[in-house]
Amino acid sequence: MGCPHRCSFCDQRNISGSIAPPSPDEVAKTCRAAAQKLNGRDFPAEIAFFGGSFTAIEPEEMRSLLQAAYPFVKDGSFDGIRVSTRPDAIDPQILALLQAYGVTTVELGAQSMDDEVLARNGRGHTAKDVEHASGLIRQAGFSLGLQMMVGLPGETRVSCCETAKKIAALQPDCVRLYPTLVVEGTDLARWYRQGSYTPLTVEEAADLTAWLLRFFEDRNITVIRIGLHAEQSLEQSCIAGPFHPAFGEMVYSRVWRNRLLEELESGDFAGKKLEILVRPPMLSKAVGQKRENIRWLAAKGYAVKIFPDENLPEKEPFWIKEVKHCI
Repeated sequence: MGCPHRCSFCDQRNISGSIAPPSPDEVAKTCRAAAQKLNGRDFPAEIAFFGGSFTAIEPEEMRSLLQAAYPFVKDGSFDGIRVSTRPDAIDPQILALLQAYGVTTVELGAQSMDDEVLARNGRGHTAKDVEHASGLIRQAGFSLGLQMMVGLPGETRVSCCETAKKIAALQPDCVRLYPTLVVEGTDLARWYRQGSYTPLTVEEAADLTAWLLRFFEDRNITVIRIGLHAEQSLEQSCIAGPFHPAFGEMVYSRVWRNRLLEELESGDFAGKKLEILVRPPMLSKAVGQKRENIRWLAAKGYAVKIFPDENLPEKEPFWIKEVKHCI
C-alpha cells in the first residue's frame, strides 16, 4: 500500500496475506470488533497500519483511514496508532497529520544502512534518508521503530553488524528483525533461480539474528518481532530462504545457549555433571527446541540438566551448580 518502489524481496500480497488496502468503513469495523474483544484489557493495545508504506499513499486517503481509527483511540479502546512506512516518505507535514489523528509510533523500513546493499535491492532510499527521517520522528515526539532485514543480496556478516550499530546509534524505541526470504514473483526469486543469489540457511540466519538480538538487548533496545508472521500465503509462496514457523523461538534459544556457554567457559565446569536452574518462563528457551541446547552443550563438553526454579530472582536469569554424589 503506497510504496512507489518494487524492492528485490517484496511481494506484499504474499507477505502480508492481503490483496487490497482496507476502506475507512473496513478499518472502523475491524477496530470496533477488536475493541469489543479487548474490553476490560489490562495491557497495552494499539491500532496498526502495516503491509506497505502508509505515509506514501495520497494524503486524503491517509486522512480518511486515520479518521476511521482515531475515535477508538479517543474513547480509550486503544492507546494509540502505529504506522509503518519508508524513510523517504516522512516530512514535517506528514508527521503533523499523523499527530493530529492519534498516531504514537512510526516504524521505518530501514532494512540496511549500507547504501550499496540498498541500491542493489532497489530500495530507492539511502542510509542518510533513514537518519534524517528518524531525527524528524524523534523531534516530533513519536516513538521510533526501525526494521532491519538479515541476509539481503550484497550483504556480508560485517555489513550486517555495521547496520545494527548504525541503527542502534539512532536510539530507536524498538526494532524488528526479518530474515530475507525468497518469495515467488520477486527479483530475488529470479536471482535465486539464476544462481546469482544464495539465501541464508535457517541455521545461518538463526545464528546471525541471535547475535543481533543480543546486541540490541545489551543496549536496552527492545526487539519486538523476529521473523515474518507465518501467513499461509507466505508459506506457500516462499521458495527458498530461512523460513521457519518458530524462527523467533529458535533465535531466543540461540541467545540462551550462547550465554550459558559463556558462563560455563568462564568457570571450572568442564567434565562435571551440572544442573542449571532457570526461571520457569524461560525453561523452553534454555532447553531449546527438541532439547537441542542440552545436546549442543554436551558436544562442547558440558553435561547439563536444566530445571525450573521459581525462587530465582528476575535479575538472575539462571544459576549453575555442580551435582556432587555422596558415597
